[in-house]
Parts: sequence; structure tokens; C-alpha cells
Amino acid sequence: MKQFYDPIPVTLLTGYLGAGKTSLINMLVSDQRMAAAAVIVNEFGDVAIDHDLIRQGSERYFRTTTGCLCCTATSEIRVSLFELHEAYLRGDVPPISRVVIETTGLADPAPIINSLIPGGAPALGLRDHVVARHFYLEGVMTAFDALHGRATLDAFLEGWKQLAFADHVILTKTDLCDVDRDLVRALSVLNPVATFHDRHAKDFDLVALLGSGRYSPSGKSEDVIGWLAMEGLNDHDDHSHDPNRHGDEIMALSLTSETPLTPQGLTTFLKVLTEYRAQGLLRLKGIVQLSDDLERPMVVHAVQHRLDPLVRLDGWPGEDHRTRLVLIGIDLPERQIRELFAVIIAAPRKKKRV
Repeated sequence: MKQFYDPIPVTLLTGYLGAGKTSLINMLVSDQRMAAAAVIVNEFGDVAIDHDLIRQGSERYFRTTTGCLCCTATSEIRVSLFELHEAYLRGDVPPISRVVIETTGLADPAPIINSLIPGGAPALGLRDHVVARHFYLEGVMTAFDALHGRATLDAFLEGWKQLAFADHVILTKTDLCDVDRDLVRALSVLNPVATFHDRHAKDFDLVALLGSGRYSPSGKSEDVIGWLAMEGLNDHDDHSHDPNRHGDEIMALSLTSETPLTPQGLTTFLKVLTEYRAQGLLRLKGIVQLSDDLERPMVVHAVQHRLDPLVRLDGWPGEDHRTRLVLIGIDLPERQIRELFAVIIAAPRKKKRV
């Protein structure tokens, strides 16, 4: 029977909602040096979208989990890695050089890291011992949105923690704003030992940031040690957590449709969502089937009230051709949004001229 003779390094990629993690994953998997890497992506909510937004090699091991990974970290991450190990033993996947795990933007990194480091979350069975033997946490990379990140730090503790645990902080969206020294200086207070990188610098090499040995919280802020210690007192095997909620206010709203949207309908829907500031929108992403070309879907992204340019794909990346949208926000007006979506779907289509 096959065995993993050398432990496999695991890299954790974190960053708050809309920080550009998926773009970084695409950068990694399109690099030939990462041909033997496995990718695990966690999404907040119950509808998977990122799986179709990431370029995949034909033989690459790729797994998507939905729900809040940080709330079931000791089980979900270890299950994912154990399944990867079993797939290799069966011969279903080729040898793996490393694993990259992209967390949801709302993930607290403490329980995730605690489940992957020695002396962290206790092993609860043979599965956990197998994972501990064959995988180790190599490092943590955090994407930080240079355009919206300051407001994130003021409002959400998760953003602070993602920075504090990082070995490397990757400043994204620097092509849209000026990055001053004050920003890096302020972030360095949260994590004095992290290395900062400009995502759009000419010499930026994401793959070169991998291979830094084994992850260690030593040298980071005292808060990091405290957060990890607190995790030892918590039970993260409770699966009763609502996969569409994170706390009392933040929620994920999933919208799907087998009926294509008209281009004008999509434009109207996105305009209403992003221009009405009282809705509390934090993140919107999705893949949309349009009536003018059923075989070329549209990819949509928005962070708060900034809508990214729409991108038309050359074809569907998977077998699921439904429109799938996920909205993440604070106290979203769910009923009104669903009613608007239903109206957009039911809008009459122009008949083609014969």
C-alpha cells in the first residue's frame, strides 16, 4: 500500500471578505511550480461558487467546503486532509507536494491553526492521528485589502486576528489606491514579525513565499498566544451552527435560478444591491447565466458598495449551469432581496426577430 513518506506542508490563506484570496489562489494554481499542490477552499454559506471561479488542473485535488470552517475547525480541516490522504492511498490522486487551504473571509484563524499545530486541539481518534503524522502547518498568508481594509479593522475582530497570525501579509488592490508608510506601520503594530508584500509589485512572487519551515506563533503578539490558549477550552465539534450565519448579525444569503437572467435584469439587480448603502452589504460574488448567451456565464464580484467589472467566461467551468449568487452582509433585508431577484427572473424576454 502507498504511504506518504514525508509529511506534507499545509499553507493557510486567510483574509477578510473581498480581500482577493481567490485571485491569489488562481495565481498559485496557474504556476507550474504548484502543479502537484492540492487546494481546499472554504466558503461561507450553503452554495459553493469559488470552486467554479478557480482554475483547476485536470488531475489536481480540489475540495470545497461550505459553512463556517472556523466553527468546525477541528473536524472539518482534519476530515479534508484525511480524505486527501485516503485518496492518495487509493491511487485516485497523484503524489501531493503541498496543500493550500483558503478560508472564508469570516474565519477566525485561531481554531483552524490550533487544529494543525503540535500541542493544539487534541486528537479525537485515529483520523486525527493520521493527519498529525502526514501533514503539518507550514505557514499563514493573509490578504489585506488596501482599499477597504482600515474600515474592516475598525469593525470586525476577525480582520485583526487574521493579520496577527500571519507570516506574510499581502497588500491587495494597491493598483486602486496609494499605499503609504502609515498603513504598513499601523499593520506592523498588530504583527511585528510579519513580512509585508505588494500584490501588484513587479517583483512579487507568491510561490516564493511558500517553504518557510514550520509555523510557529512565537514572536507574534501576546494576543496570538492567548487566542490559541483559549481555543483549548472551546469545543469546536458542535455541528449545530447555522452555515448561513456568523454571529447574530452577519449572514449569507444564497440565490439560485435555473432561469437565465437578462443582461438588463442583472445590471438592475446589481445596481440596487450596491447603491443602496443601508443594506449592509459586505460581499457579493456569483456566476450568472444570461439569456443572450447561455453558454458563456458572467462572473460578478462586489465588495461593500464597489462593483468590480463584470467578466464573461468562455464557457461554464463545471456541470452546474444555474445562476448562483451569494451575498454576505449585516442584517441584510432578505425578504426584499429575494422578492427583487424573483421579479428580475420573471421579467419578460424580448423575442428574437425571425
